[in-house]
Amino acid sequence: MNPLSRFQGNAWFQAGRLAYLALFAMTLIAAASWLFSNVRQIEPDKRAVVMRFGAVSRTAGAGLLLAWPEPLEQVEILPAADRVIEHHVTALLRTDIVPAWNNTGGEKSDAVAGAGYLLTGDSGVVQLDVQVYYVITDPVAFVLQGEHVLPALDRLTGHAAVAICASRDLDTILVARPEIAGNGSNIAERRERLRGDLRQGINQQLAALSAGGSSTGIEVRRVDVQSSLPPAAVDAFNAVLTASQQADQNIASASNEAARVHQDAVQSADRALQVSHARASEQIARASTDTATIVQLAGDHSPELLWRLWRERMPAILAHAGSVTAVDPHDDAHLILPGPDRPTSQP
Repeated sequence: MNPLSRFQGNAWFQAGRLAYLALFAMTLIAAASWLFSNVRQIEPDKRAVVMRFGAVSRTAGAGLLLAWPEPLEQVEILPAADRVIEHHVTALLRTDIVPAWNNTGGEKSDAVAGAGYLLTGDSGVVQLDVQVYYVITDPVAFVLQGEHVLPALDRLTGHAAVAICASRDLDTILVARPEIAGNGSNIAERRERLRGDLRQGINQQLAALSAGGSSTGIEVRRVDVQSSLPPAAVDAFNAVLTASQQADQNIASASNEAARVHQDAVQSADRALQVSHARASEQIARASTDTATIVQLAGDHSPELLWRLWRERMPAILAHAGSVTAVDPHDDAHLILPGPDRPTSQP
């Protein structure tokens, strides 16, 4: 045999052997990778649910997890029991409901005029933007429900929001009419209890589902609510608020004007009273001066002098009177009436 042919045959044999060894090594590596594909480290803030052929086999906490590879066993990684998960309930938002309704291909109508709005107990309209924070209390039930958990949470939140709004008036949900005097501390406290009542309503419905054998495996820990009014209602409330503020301003101006007028009247009355007292004191002093002589003579018991002063001064005093009726102090049965005026002599 030709030495060259023998060498070429050995070369092909060596190449085939190397290829076989490489393929065998790759097969072993792939098999090892597949065999240990579900061997993983579970972080402290997570936990795992292991399912064997679609049925829940066991749960595992933080640490090293040993599980058979897929499709023998499947591993679902979930947050730990104390980790709070945030979920935005978009089913109550009008901005998400109306476009989805109109994009269904149907004819647009007024059927979505009230979509996204909730009716309050006093026939008001309000919109709620709800943020739900929940924890996974039952990982097995949560995994079994799978993708149905969040839609169920949205529906339960919407149902609880409808019931809560129907049991409250508008001012216990948001400050819509601050001009009303009833917006006191009691209404403010009821407004703060809205979130707690909404959380309680959602948890009661979740408990009812669990009692009926359809547990979602979650519990709501906190609810954040942002309430708002429709744009048209905002304009109307702003107009009412402006009118109320203008009315309050007018009432305040009228009250100030009335207080000023009353103060001026009181000052005028006080001034008139003071002038009257001063004039009365002046007249009393003048009368006392005018009668001082007679009073002094009356004390001296001089009848002749008194009679003379009477005749001298009384005509001048009585001349200022329109009419005079004299009564005898010792005999009131007789009156002294003035006689007819004496006719004046002709020149």
